[in-house]
Amino acid sequence: MKIPSSRLLLFTFSVLSLSLSVSCTTSNPVLDGFLQCLPKYSNSSYPISDQIITQESTKFQSVFLSCIRNLRLLTSTTAKPLAIVTANHETHVQATVICAKQNGLHMRIRSGGHDYEGLSFISYISNVSYIVLDMFNLRSIDINVEDESAWVESGAILGELYYNIAEKSKVHAFPGGVCPTVGLGGLFSGGGYGPMMRKFGLTVDNIEDARLVNVNGAILDRRSMGEDLFWAIRGGGGASFGVILSWKIKLLPIPPNVTVFRITKTLEQGAIDVLYRWQYVAPKLPKDIFIRATSQLHNSTSQVSKKTVEVVFNGLYLGQKESLLALVNHSFPELGLEQKYCIEMSWINATLFWAGYPAGTPTTVLLDRPKAPEILFKSRSDYVKEPIPKAALETIWQKILAMEMLQMQWNPYGGRMSEISESETPFPHRAGNLFKIQYYTLWMNETDTKKYLDLSSKFRKAMTPFVSKNPREAFQNYRDLDNGANWNSQTDIKTATVYGRKYFKNNFYRLVNVKTKVDPENFFRHEQSIPPLPHK
Repeated sequence: MKIPSSRLLLFTFSVLSLSLSVSCTTSNPVLDGFLQCLPKYSNSSYPISDQIITQESTKFQSVFLSCIRNLRLLTSTTAKPLAIVTANHETHVQATVICAKQNGLHMRIRSGGHDYEGLSFISYISNVSYIVLDMFNLRSIDINVEDESAWVESGAILGELYYNIAEKSKVHAFPGGVCPTVGLGGLFSGGGYGPMMRKFGLTVDNIEDARLVNVNGAILDRRSMGEDLFWAIRGGGGASFGVILSWKIKLLPIPPNVTVFRITKTLEQGAIDVLYRWQYVAPKLPKDIFIRATSQLHNSTSQVSKKTVEVVFNGLYLGQKESLLALVNHSFPELGLEQKYCIEMSWINATLFWAGYPAGTPTTVLLDRPKAPEILFKSRSDYVKEPIPKAALETIWQKILAMEMLQMQWNPYGGRMSEISESETPFPHRAGNLFKIQYYTLWMNETDTKKYLDLSSKFRKAMTPFVSKNPREAFQNYRDLDNGANWNSQTDIKTATVYGRKYFKNNFYRLVNVKTKVDPENFFRHEQSIPPLPHK
C-alpha cells in the first residue's frame, strides 16, 4: 500500500444525496448541524453516514467501550460524546475537523484508547459538548524493506506493526513498547519507548515523515507542514496540533536472534542489594543490553499467608547468550545471571516474551485488538538522577507491603538516550537520567477507588526526596492529571506551564510558539494540551 500525499479533497453533494446520507435528526441542533455538514466534505465513494454513531445508536455503547483499558474511567458520571465518528477514509477525518469547528463542537481523538486519564475519549470540561474521532479503522501498514522504512496509520496497534515487520524481514525491528494493543497514534506522538531504547532511542527518534490534518482540514506532510510542526508532533502530543493520519518510520537492523531472560529476587534473596547495585550498572551497560526491574508484592515462599516484595529483572540483549553472560557477569555479578535463564529467539518472539505471553504462543496473537477492561488503575511516573540510598529502598519496600496493590517499574536510561539532545524532540528526558519509574496501582472494586488513589498519591509524595526536581519531571505518555490540568474550555497558559514543564521542560515554550502559529484559536485542546499564546 502506498499512502499518497494528497491535499484537501472537497466533495459537494446534492441536496438529495445529503438527505440520503444523513437521514435522521436529533434533539440537539448543534449535533444536527455537525451531522448535516459531514457529507459535504467527505468522499462519496466512502459514505461517512455509515461511520457516524450517535448516542441513540444500538452500537454506541459497544463502540465507546471498545478501546477503553481502565475501568476507573467508567462511572455513572462519566461524560459521553454526542457522537463517535469511526473514520475509515482520510476525508472522514477532514470532514470531522471542518464540521466540528464550524459547529462549535469540541473534539477528542482516539487511536488505541490507552490514554491513562482517558483524555482521548472523555472530556472533563464541564458544560462542553464533544464528539470523538475514532481512528481504529485507519490501520494500514506498508513495509518497505528495501529502503528500511514503513508507513503506518495512526489507528494501527503496536502488535500489528511488529507482526507486519516480522512477516517481511527477520533482521529488522522498531523500538516501540511492550504492550501490543497500544495505538500507534498516541504511542508515537507522546514519545513511546521500549526495551531497545538504549540502542535506538524512542519511537520519536525514528520517525522520518508524517501526514496530518490541520485545523483547516488540509492534509500536510513534513515538507508542507514545516520543520517546527514536524518537531512538535514527535513527542509533544499530536492532539494539540492536528490529527495525525500516518507516520513514516525507520526500520532498524537487528540480529536474526536476540536473547531474553527473567530473574526474580525476593527480599529474602537479597532483592534490595541487587536493585541497589542495578541503579549503578543498568544505565552504563552496553547499548545492546536493557534490563528492566519491576518491584511488586508476592506471596512468601518461606511463610504461609505472608506477603513479601520481589523484584523481577527482565532483560533483552541484541546478540547471543554467550556474550550476554560475559558482559553481565563482569559488570553485574550480583544479578546471578546463568545460562539456564537465557533464551535465544527471534525478535518477534521476544516481543511476546516482553508482553507476558507463555512460550509457544503464536505470533498472530499480536493482531488481537483490546478487549473490555477488567481492572481499575492509576499510573504515575518519575525520573531519577541519583541512585536511591539502600536505606531508602528498604523504606520503600515497607510502603509497598502496606499498599498491597502497587507495582514499580524501573526502566534504565543511558546508551542512545544520553546521546540525543533534550531539544532534538519535545521529549526532554535524556542525559542525566539514570532511570524512569512508573508507579502502577491497581484494584478491582469501584468502591475502593478513593482509597487507592489516596494511597498512590501518598506513595509518590514519599518518593519526592529521591527524584528529579524543579521541575519534577514526568512522562507524558503516562498521563497524570495530578500534574496539573485545565478544567474549563480555555487552556490557561499559567496552568499549562505547570504540567507542560514537567512533561517537556523548556521545550514547552517552543511547543507553545508552534501551537500559536498552527492553531491560534485553540480548536485542538484537552485538559493537558499545549495552549497558544493569548491574543494581544
